[in-house]
This record gives sequence, structure tokens and C-alpha cells, in this order.
Amino acid sequence: MKVINSVLDACKSVVKRTMRPVAAVLNKLSGGKVSPNSITALGFAMHIPIALLIANGNVLWAALLLVVFGLFDTLDGELARLQGTSSPTGMLLDSTTDRMKEIILYIGIAYFLVSHTSTPQNAGHVAVIVTAACGGSVLVSYVNAWGEAILGAHSKNKHAMNQTFRGGLMRFEVRMALLVVGLLSGWLLQVVAAIAVLAWLTAGERLQNIIRRLK
Repeated sequence: MKVINSVLDACKSVVKRTMRPVAAVLNKLSGGKVSPNSITALGFAMHIPIALLIANGNVLWAALLLVVFGLFDTLDGELARLQGTSSPTGMLLDSTTDRMKEIILYIGIAYFLVSHTSTPQNAGHVAVIVTAACGGSVLVSYVNAWGEAILGAHSKNKHAMNQTFRGGLMRFEVRMALLVVGLLSGWLLQVVAAIAVLAWLTAGERLQNIIRRLK
């Protein structure tokens, strides 16, 4: 798992380096008037039409837009660092909207899978799988938030602590990337089922890490 986490951290670092000059250009063109929170809000708002595209079966456009506006999760952070405006409010907004985006996407996915790809006999099973994936995804972040809340005030190395709690395979970025793969490949139900299983395992792994730290 350490190897997987290292690879995921390296990929995340590449995305950050890629978005850093984009943030610089955006900040220069706008004269510093575009705030990180506005980028966060726009990225969140655009997931509503993305979910509608999924629900209506326009999966290719949905996947493309999911990639584009998924990068906003990195762009807002790079812009905040560039402007020196990083704040607890921005962190709260970013984290909360990420959870809201996932729920909105799974609503669209559930409608699409039940309406377009399932039969009356297995529609209930499809709904259960999507619900498990959505719940597991939110649970991964929920466990992480509680770990930081309980132990954060007592940690001398907050960055190391955060990395410990944010480990595991089914990070937010990985879950979003897998949804894109599912939309493009036509194997959306299978991908969602994999997310459902692996997200719950990741939440369990994070919970074990926190309990171990508490002891």
C-alpha cells in the first residue's frame, strides 16, 4: 500500500505542477480579481450539468467535462497559494463541495444506470450498488475529517498526520478518475461496484490508522 500511496502522491504532484502556471496566467489576466473560492464554486456548479448529462446518457461529454472541471480542485489551491489567500474558510468550502459534487454525480449515475442499462429484475441491485459507492466515498472523507479533528490539535507534524489519514487507494482523485474511465469504457456499473468495495475498505483502513494513533 505504501507503494500505491507513493505513486498516487507523485501523480498528484504532477497535476499540481501542471496547474501552477495556469493559476499564474489566470491571476495575471484577471488582475488578481478571480478568487480561489470563486473557482471552487464554479467547479461545484458545473457538476450539476455534468450529472444531468450522465442521467441523459451523454456520457462522453460528461467524462470530458468531468476531467476539465475536476482540475479546478487543484487550480483553486494553487491560486490560493499564489495569492497568499489560503484560509480555513477556503479549506472548508473545498472539502464540503467535493462531497456535494460526488453525491450529485451519483444521483445522475443512479438515474442513468437504472433507466438505461438495467432491467426491472435487477434495478434494485443497481440502486444498491450505486448507493454503496456513494456512501463509501463520503465515508472515506468522513473518517479522515474525524481523524484530523480528534488528533490534529495534538500533532506536532500536521502535514505528516494529514498524509497518514488521507492514505489508501480510494482517494477523491482516484474515485473521480475511475468514474471517467467507467463513463468512457461503457463499464460504468462495474467501475461503480469496484468503487463501492474499495471505498469501504479504504475507510476501514483509515479508521484503523486513527485508532492505532489513539492507542
